[in-house]
Amino acid sequence: MPSTPTQRPTSAPPATSPVPAARDPRKALFEANKLKKRLRRQVGEAIGDYELIAPGDRVMVCVSGGKDSFGLLDILLSLKDRAPFGFEVIAVNLDQKQPDFPADVLPRYLADRGIAHRIVEQDTYSVVKRVIPEGGTMCSLCSRLRRGALYRVATELRATKIALGHHRDDILATFFLNLFFGGKLKTMPPKLVSDDGRHVVIRPLAYVRERDLARYADLAQFPLIPCNLCGSQEHLQRKQVAAMLREWERTHPGRTESIYNALAKVVPSHLMDRALYDFAAVRATGHAEPDGDIGFDVDPDIEQAVDAEAAAVGTRVAFPAESD
Repeated sequence: MPSTPTQRPTSAPPATSPVPAARDPRKALFEANKLKKRLRRQVGEAIGDYELIAPGDRVMVCVSGGKDSFGLLDILLSLKDRAPFGFEVIAVNLDQKQPDFPADVLPRYLADRGIAHRIVEQDTYSVVKRVIPEGGTMCSLCSRLRRGALYRVATELRATKIALGHHRDDILATFFLNLFFGGKLKTMPPKLVSDDGRHVVIRPLAYVRERDLARYADLAQFPLIPCNLCGSQEHLQRKQVAAMLREWERTHPGRTESIYNALAKVVPSHLMDRALYDFAAVRATGHAEPDGDIGFDVDPDIEQAVDAEAAAVGTRVAFPAESD
Protein backbone atom coordinates (compact mmCIF):
# COMPACT_ATOMS: atom_id res chain seq x y z
CA MET A 1 0.00 0.00 0.00
CA PRO A 2 1.56 3.20 -1.09
CA SER A 3 2.46 5.55 1.67
CA THR A 4 0.65 8.81 1.87
CA PRO A 5 3.04 11.66 1.31
CA THR A 6 3.62 13.75 4.38
CA GLN A 7 2.07 17.13 4.01
CA ARG A 8 4.09 19.93 5.52
CA PRO A 9 2.16 22.66 7.19
CA THR A 10 2.02 25.70 5.06
CA SER A 11 3.32 28.81 6.74
CA ALA A 12 1.18 31.87 6.78
CA PRO A 13 2.29 34.59 4.44
CA PRO A 14 4.42 37.16 6.20
CA ALA A 15 2.46 39.99 7.66
CA THR A 16 2.98 43.20 5.83
CA SER A 17 3.59 46.32 7.84
CA PRO A 18 0.98 48.94 7.22
CA VAL A 19 2.31 51.72 5.05
CA PRO A 20 2.27 54.90 7.11
CA ALA A 21 -0.09 57.48 5.81
CA ALA A 22 1.55 60.42 4.13
CA ARG A 23 1.77 63.41 6.41
CA ASP A 24 -0.75 66.10 5.66
CA PRO A 25 1.36 68.97 4.26
CA ARG A 26 -1.18 71.51 5.47
CA LYS A 27 -0.92 70.21 9.02
CA ALA A 28 2.88 70.19 8.82
CA LEU A 29 2.86 73.80 7.62
CA PHE A 30 0.47 74.78 10.42
CA GLU A 31 2.71 73.14 13.03
CA ALA A 32 5.82 74.78 11.61
CA ASN A 33 4.22 78.23 11.61
CA LYS A 34 2.90 77.78 15.14
CA LEU A 35 6.33 76.72 16.41
CA LYS A 36 8.07 79.55 14.58
CA LYS A 37 5.70 82.09 16.14
CA ARG A 38 6.51 80.74 19.61
CA LEU A 39 10.25 80.85 18.93
CA ARG A 40 9.96 84.39 17.58
CA ARG A 41 8.06 85.44 20.68
CA GLN A 42 10.61 83.87 23.04
CA VAL A 43 13.57 85.39 21.21
CA GLY A 44 11.79 88.75 21.07
CA GLU A 45 11.16 88.62 24.82
CA ALA A 46 14.82 87.85 25.53
CA ILE A 47 15.90 90.72 23.26
CA GLY A 48 13.54 93.08 25.08
CA ASP A 49 14.30 91.89 28.61
CA TYR A 50 18.08 92.16 28.24
CA GLU A 51 18.29 94.83 25.50
CA LEU A 52 20.22 92.44 23.29
CA ILE A 53 19.68 94.36 20.04
CA ALA A 54 19.34 98.12 19.63
CA PRO A 55 18.40 100.31 16.66
CA GLY A 56 21.19 100.42 14.10
CA ASP A 57 22.99 97.32 15.41
CA ARG A 58 24.95 95.13 13.03
CA VAL A 59 24.50 91.62 14.42
CA MET A 60 27.06 88.99 13.43
CA VAL A 61 25.40 85.57 13.78
CA CYS A 62 27.90 82.75 14.24
CA VAL A 63 26.61 79.84 12.14
CA SER A 64 28.28 76.48 12.68
CA GLY A 65 25.83 74.40 10.67
CA GLY A 66 24.14 72.91 13.73
CA LYS A 67 20.44 73.11 14.57
CA ASP A 68 20.88 75.88 17.15
CA SER A 69 22.77 78.35 14.98
CA PHE A 70 20.55 77.64 11.96
CA GLY A 71 17.48 78.30 14.10
CA LEU A 72 19.00 81.47 15.57
CA LEU A 73 19.79 82.89 12.14
CA ASP A 74 16.36 82.06 10.75
CA ILE A 75 14.50 83.59 13.70
CA LEU A 76 16.61 86.77 13.78
CA LEU A 77 16.03 87.29 10.06
CA SER A 78 12.30 86.84 10.62
CA LEU A 79 12.33 89.32 13.53
CA LYS A 80 14.39 91.78 11.49
CA ASP A 81 11.52 92.05 9.00
CA ARG A 82 9.02 92.70 11.81
CA ALA A 83 11.03 94.80 14.29
CA PRO A 84 9.93 98.38 15.02
CA PHE A 85 13.52 99.50 14.40
CA GLY A 86 16.20 98.68 11.88
CA PHE A 87 19.18 96.41 12.41
CA GLU A 88 21.44 94.32 10.19
CA VAL A 89 22.11 90.59 10.29
CA ILE A 90 25.19 89.00 8.76
CA ALA A 91 25.95 85.28 9.03
CA VAL A 92 29.53 84.19 9.60
CA ASN A 93 30.83 80.64 9.36
CA LEU A 94 34.33 79.56 10.32
CA ASP A 95 35.62 76.78 8.07
CA GLN A 96 38.19 75.13 10.35
CA LYS A 97 39.38 72.75 7.62
CA GLN A 98 38.14 69.61 9.31
CA PRO A 99 38.47 66.46 7.21
CA ASP A 100 35.32 65.66 5.20
CA PHE A 101 33.73 68.98 6.16
CA PRO A 102 31.14 69.79 3.44
CA ALA A 103 32.48 73.26 2.72
CA ASP A 104 29.89 73.96 0.01
CA VAL A 105 26.75 73.42 2.11
CA LEU A 106 26.57 76.67 4.08
CA PRO A 107 27.72 79.04 1.31
CA ARG A 108 25.12 77.55 -1.04
CA TYR A 109 22.34 77.70 1.56
CA LEU A 110 23.10 81.32 2.46
CA ALA A 111 23.57 82.47 -1.15
CA ASP A 112 20.39 80.76 -2.35
CA ARG A 113 18.41 82.71 0.25
CA GLY A 114 20.14 86.02 -0.34
CA ILE A 115 21.50 86.13 3.23
CA ALA A 116 24.47 88.44 3.78
CA HIS A 117 27.35 86.27 4.92
CA ARG A 118 31.06 85.70 5.14
CA ILE A 119 32.85 82.35 5.13
CA VAL A 120 36.13 82.50 7.05
CA GLU A 121 38.72 79.85 6.24
CA GLN A 122 41.21 79.21 9.03
CA ASP A 123 42.92 75.88 9.61
CA THR A 124 42.45 75.53 13.36
CA TYR A 125 42.02 71.78 12.95
CA SER A 126 45.70 71.17 12.21
CA VAL A 127 46.73 73.32 15.16
CA VAL A 128 44.48 71.41 17.55
CA LYS A 129 45.60 68.01 16.26
CA ARG A 130 49.24 69.03 16.56
CA VAL A 131 49.00 70.46 20.08
CA ILE A 132 46.52 68.10 21.78
CA PRO A 133 47.77 64.52 22.35
CA GLU A 134 45.74 61.63 20.97
CA GLY A 135 42.67 61.03 23.12
CA GLY A 136 42.86 64.46 24.74
CA THR A 137 39.96 66.89 24.94
CA MET A 138 40.12 69.29 22.02
CA CYS A 139 37.20 71.56 22.91
CA SER A 140 39.06 74.10 25.05
CA LEU A 141 41.78 74.90 22.51
CA CYS A 142 39.37 74.64 19.59
CA SER A 143 37.01 77.13 21.26
CA ARG A 144 39.85 79.54 22.02
CA LEU A 145 41.12 79.51 18.44
CA ARG A 146 37.60 79.83 17.05
CA ARG A 147 36.80 82.69 19.42
CA GLY A 148 39.89 84.62 18.37
CA ALA A 149 39.06 84.22 14.69
CA LEU A 150 35.46 85.32 15.18
CA TYR A 151 36.47 88.36 17.23
CA ARG A 152 38.82 89.40 14.42
CA VAL A 153 36.05 89.04 11.83
CA ALA A 154 33.61 90.98 14.02
CA THR A 155 36.09 93.85 14.09
CA GLU A 156 36.54 93.71 10.31
CA LEU A 157 32.77 93.72 9.76
CA ARG A 158 32.27 96.47 12.34
CA ALA A 159 29.70 94.27 14.03
CA THR A 160 28.20 95.78 17.17
CA LYS A 161 26.89 92.45 18.50
CA ILE A 162 28.05 88.83 18.19
CA ALA A 163 25.10 86.42 18.45
CA LEU A 164 25.69 82.86 19.65
CA GLY A 165 23.25 79.94 19.50
CA HIS A 166 23.26 78.81 23.14
CA HIS A 167 19.75 77.97 24.37
CA ARG A 168 18.14 77.64 27.81
CA ASP A 169 19.21 74.00 28.19
CA ASP A 170 22.82 75.08 27.63
CA ILE A 171 22.43 77.80 30.24
CA LEU A 172 20.99 75.39 32.80
CA ALA A 173 23.60 72.70 32.15
CA THR A 174 26.43 75.23 32.39
CA PHE A 175 25.11 76.39 35.76
CA PHE A 176 25.44 72.86 37.15
CA LEU A 177 28.83 72.31 35.51
CA ASN A 178 30.12 75.40 37.31
CA LEU A 179 28.41 74.36 40.54
CA PHE A 180 29.65 70.75 40.56
CA PHE A 181 33.07 71.11 38.97
CA GLY A 182 34.00 74.79 39.38
CA GLY A 183 32.56 75.67 42.79
CA LYS A 184 30.82 78.77 41.42
CA LEU A 185 27.27 80.04 40.98
CA LYS A 186 27.77 80.99 37.35
CA THR A 187 26.32 80.25 33.93
CA MET A 188 26.05 81.67 30.40
CA PRO A 189 24.44 85.12 30.61
CA PRO A 190 22.20 86.42 27.83
CA LYS A 191 24.59 89.35 27.31
CA LEU A 192 28.21 90.04 28.22
CA VAL A 193 31.36 91.81 27.10
CA SER A 194 33.88 89.57 25.34
CA ASP A 195 37.08 88.62 27.13
CA ASP A 196 39.07 90.99 24.91
CA GLY A 197 36.80 93.84 26.03
CA ARG A 198 35.98 94.91 22.48
CA HIS A 199 32.73 93.12 21.65
CA VAL A 200 29.27 92.52 23.08
CA VAL A 201 28.20 88.87 22.92
CA ILE A 202 24.48 88.05 23.01
CA ARG A 203 22.47 84.84 23.35
CA PRO A 204 19.01 85.52 21.90
CA LEU A 205 17.95 81.86 22.37
CA ALA A 206 18.23 82.17 26.17
CA TYR A 207 14.48 81.47 26.59
CA VAL A 208 14.26 78.71 23.95
CA ARG A 209 14.26 74.98 24.71
CA GLU A 210 16.59 72.67 22.81
CA ARG A 211 13.77 70.28 21.92
CA ASP A 212 11.92 73.10 20.15
CA LEU A 213 15.04 73.98 18.16
CA ALA A 214 15.48 70.33 17.17
CA ARG A 215 11.86 70.11 16.03
CA TYR A 216 12.10 73.40 14.16
CA ALA A 217 15.27 72.28 12.37
CA ASP A 218 13.46 69.13 11.29
CA LEU A 219 10.42 71.04 10.04
CA ALA A 220 12.55 73.66 8.28
CA GLN A 221 14.84 70.97 6.84
CA PHE A 222 18.04 72.87 7.54
CA PRO A 223 21.11 71.20 5.96
CA LEU A 224 22.69 70.32 9.30
CA ILE A 225 26.44 69.74 9.51
CA PRO A 226 27.87 67.67 12.40
CA CYS A 227 31.05 68.72 14.20
CA ASN A 228 33.44 65.85 13.49
CA LEU A 229 36.34 67.42 15.32
CA CYS A 230 34.99 66.84 18.80
CA GLY A 231 31.83 64.82 18.18
CA SER A 232 33.52 61.53 19.03
CA GLN A 233 34.80 62.66 22.43
CA GLU A 234 32.94 61.84 25.60
CA HIS A 235 32.31 65.26 27.18
CA LEU A 236 31.60 63.14 30.23
CA GLN A 237 30.80 65.93 32.67
CA ARG A 238 28.34 67.69 30.37
CA LYS A 239 26.72 64.39 29.45
CA GLN A 240 26.32 63.50 33.11
CA VAL A 241 24.67 66.82 33.86
CA ALA A 242 22.37 66.53 30.83
CA ALA A 243 21.34 63.02 31.88
CA MET A 244 20.68 64.25 35.43
CA LEU A 245 18.45 67.06 34.17
CA ARG A 246 16.51 64.71 31.89
CA GLU A 247 15.94 62.31 34.79
CA TRP A 248 14.77 65.13 37.04
CA GLU A 249 12.33 66.31 34.40
CA ARG A 250 11.03 62.76 33.98
CA THR A 251 10.56 62.03 37.69
CA HIS A 252 9.83 65.54 38.95
CA PRO A 253 8.16 67.57 36.18
CA GLY A 254 8.75 71.28 36.61
CA ARG A 255 11.93 70.97 38.68
CA THR A 256 14.29 72.13 35.93
CA GLU A 257 11.87 74.95 35.09
CA SER A 258 12.04 76.13 38.70
CA ILE A 259 15.85 76.01 38.71
CA TYR A 260 16.02 77.91 35.43
CA ASN A 261 13.69 80.61 36.77
CA ALA A 262 15.84 80.88 39.91
CA LEU A 263 18.77 82.09 37.80
CA ALA A 264 16.88 85.38 37.36
CA LYS A 265 15.80 85.65 41.02
CA VAL A 266 19.06 85.93 42.95
CA VAL A 267 18.89 87.16 46.57
CA PRO A 268 22.47 88.24 47.48
CA SER A 269 21.56 88.87 51.13
CA HIS A 270 20.69 85.19 51.48
CA LEU A 271 23.86 83.81 49.96
CA MET A 272 27.44 84.06 51.22
CA ASP A 273 29.30 86.23 48.71
CA ARG A 274 30.73 89.24 50.56
CA ALA A 275 31.52 90.91 47.24
CA LEU A 276 27.80 91.00 46.42
CA TYR A 277 26.43 91.91 49.84
CA ASP A 278 27.87 93.94 52.72
CA PHE A 279 27.25 91.58 55.62
CA ALA A 280 29.43 93.71 57.91
CA ALA A 281 26.88 96.51 57.65
CA VAL A 282 23.92 94.36 58.76
CA ARG A 283 22.31 95.86 61.87
CA ALA A 284 18.98 95.48 63.63
CA THR A 285 16.83 98.48 62.71
CA GLY A 286 13.96 97.99 65.12
CA HIS A 287 11.54 98.19 62.20
CA ALA A 288 9.77 95.41 60.32
CA GLU A 289 11.77 94.30 57.28
CA PRO A 290 9.64 92.88 54.43
CA ASP A 291 12.71 91.08 53.09
CA GLY A 292 14.05 90.16 56.51
CA ASP A 293 15.02 86.62 57.40
CA ILE A 294 12.67 84.16 59.10
CA GLY A 295 15.69 82.34 60.40
CA PHE A 296 13.89 79.83 62.63
CA ASP A 297 11.07 78.82 60.31
CA VAL A 298 10.78 76.81 57.15
CA ASP A 299 10.55 79.21 54.22
CA PRO A 300 6.85 79.09 53.22
CA ASP A 301 7.73 79.42 49.54
CA ILE A 302 9.94 76.33 49.78
CA GLU A 303 7.29 74.42 51.72
CA GLN A 304 4.65 75.18 49.10
CA ALA A 305 6.99 74.25 46.26
CA VAL A 306 7.93 70.93 47.88
CA ASP A 307 4.27 70.16 48.54
CA ALA A 308 3.43 70.86 44.89
CA GLU A 309 6.24 68.62 43.65
CA ALA A 310 5.29 65.89 46.08
CA ALA A 311 1.69 66.03 44.94
CA ALA A 312 2.84 65.63 41.34
CA VAL A 313 4.60 62.36 42.15
CA GLY A 314 2.06 61.16 44.70
CA THR A 315 4.17 61.67 47.81
CA ARG A 316 3.57 63.95 50.77
CA VAL A 317 6.71 65.44 52.27
CA ALA A 318 6.30 66.39 55.92
CA PHE A 319 8.48 69.05 57.48
CA PRO A 320 9.63 68.26 61.02
CA ALA A 321 7.95 70.17 63.79
CA GLU A 322 10.03 72.83 65.49
CA SER A 323 11.34 71.81 68.89
CA ASP A 324 11.13 74.17 71.84
